[in-house]
Amino acid sequence: MHQPHSTDVGPMPSLPLCLASPRLCLAGLATAFGLLSAPVAADCNGRNLFDDMPADRVAAIEAAANAVPFPTGNYWRATRGDEVITLIGTYHFDDPRHLPTLDVITPEITAAATVLVEAGPDEEKQLLDLIARDPSKIMITDGPTLIEQLPPDIWSGLSEALALRGVPGFMAAKFQPWYAIIMLAVPPCAMARMADPKGLDGLVIDTARAAGVPVRGLEPFDTVFSIFDNMTKAEMVAMLQSTLAVEDRVEDYSATLADSYFAGENRLIWEFLRFVTYEMPGYTRDQVDAEYARMEELLMNTRNRGWIPVLTEAAANGPVFAAFGALHLSGEAGVLNLLAAEGYTLTELPL
Repeated sequence: MHQPHSTDVGPMPSLPLCLASPRLCLAGLATAFGLLSAPVAADCNGRNLFDDMPADRVAAIEAAANAVPFPTGNYWRATRGDEVITLIGTYHFDDPRHLPTLDVITPEITAAATVLVEAGPDEEKQLLDLIARDPSKIMITDGPTLIEQLPPDIWSGLSEALALRGVPGFMAAKFQPWYAIIMLAVPPCAMARMADPKGLDGLVIDTARAAGVPVRGLEPFDTVFSIFDNMTKAEMVAMLQSTLAVEDRVEDYSATLADSYFAGENRLIWEFLRFVTYEMPGYTRDQVDAEYARMEELLMNTRNRGWIPVLTEAAANGPVFAAFGALHLSGEAGVLNLLAAEGYTLTELPL
């Protein structure tokens, strides 16, 4: 297994991006821009890592997950007087298990006055247009490439991992570091499906548009860039190294993440990866906890706070259906807890 290079920043694997922020899981852009040199395997056969885990370790992870508000549940309703917001936590990858969920939520989507998602069709078009005009948003067009920027062992592991995803080394060297991180969040076996991803958020958008329900973004189209602009180079290197450290079992980690999502246990995968990170050499628990807190603030909490006025203003004009990454639901600064603080009553709905 590729060994991580020591830094003074605690690591965090990139895998949670596909639950924390489906719109950040942008590997489909690589296919759209012709960056993939060859097809990759289409079938994933990972094993749920909880299946073989000692009971005391599972209990410790579950206890950590359950220590925050609203740690479980994908489907919720928030009400305040006549205002109604129906919320679904999403997972960005294709999965046949989305279809029963879609059957349940379709009546709520079609009855909504507005559907709110992280990035709607307009925002996605703006994002693609910006990248087409300014490739430097995702590619290094001037200055040192990743070969020069990264420690040799990390570059070696990264180039090997991206080659498995159909990205040749000369192209991988030109990726912006944050884009390389996002690419690693997608297992090689899933890359073939990213040309036209239809995770649950995509299915929600399609259903709303077919019913003539307006679809709006919860945040500006360029949020992805501002998130990673706030990360230091050391933090990005740390995320790269921690993701590469689990690359040899990436299908298993991906399967564990998906199974946790469909079980409605979204916080569980966050805490599971924290416990995995505790065991990486060169880091203390305090260091890891501090870095996870910072990443939660960057990837989720700051955005959650920005979404609350959008949700409540829309709800004043009719029922709202909102779909966004499932990890945004839980936590002290999770969307559910923030809505509760605004006077909404939260009710979990069956799926």
